[in-house]
Amino acid sequence: MRALLHCDTKFPAGKNGLRYKRLMNVPDHILVVDDDRDIRDLLGEYLRQQGYRVSTAADGRGLRAAMANSQPDLVILDVMMPGEDGLTLCRELRARSEVPVIMLTARGDETDRIVGLELGADDYVAKPFSPRELLARIKSVLRRARALPENLRSGDSGSFRFAGWTLEAETRNLTSPQGVVVSLSGTDYRLLKIFVDHPNRVLTRDQLIDLMLEREAGPFDRAIDVQVSRLRQRLGEDAREPAIIKTVRGQGYVFAAHVEAGA
Repeated sequence: MRALLHCDTKFPAGKNGLRYKRLMNVPDHILVVDDDRDIRDLLGEYLRQQGYRVSTAADGRGLRAAMANSQPDLVILDVMMPGEDGLTLCRELRARSEVPVIMLTARGDETDRIVGLELGADDYVAKPFSPRELLARIKSVLRRARALPENLRSGDSGSFRFAGWTLEAETRNLTSPQGVVVSLSGTDYRLLKIFVDHPNRVLTRDQLIDLMLEREAGPFDRAIDVQVSRLRQRLGEDAREPAIIKTVRGQGYVFAAHVEAGA
């Protein structure tokens, strides 16, 4: 349905974040999953003209087949689909892959956005949308997925110990005081790395957004609260009385643990 795309621009003529792909000038692979054929066709045409390689799927079965055939660099995933909806598929994707996900929905309700972000989506776009806006979001998400902030570059300490936990920077493994390795998504790791780099210092939501997302928060400023909640769960924190990541009312969060950095 063309009405779901706010076409304020004509289609102009015309990478996962692995460095060799950029050096070899290999186009990024975008997978568009939407039950609306018009949306799939329009987005496929537009993104190909922007230099991307595009695959499309109409449902969860098609998504799995596409993923098995060729790992995409980013997935555009519609929320409102019959059968398995986009939120269910996003949860499944995040359980086995760190591929960036942008959710599409015909509903702009904030609750939907928060649920999608909590499940691990990287961004959220409401229909109708401008292809230019979606393109900007794609570029931003891919850039963030590839980017290594200054405090993650080589030369930093290799491990961090706090409250019995150990975070290994090279492998991104988080080990509990009981010796259990806890799974971290890319977003979980980036947020925890920011906290261990700035222990016992109040970090505002804006500061965390700047460090994590490297873009203006816009309507997604509450995404930080969602990510902090997820990270607390990974650390086994009591949401009512967290001991490690504390909320500072009206300001932000503080990582209230002594951190020992090792080589």
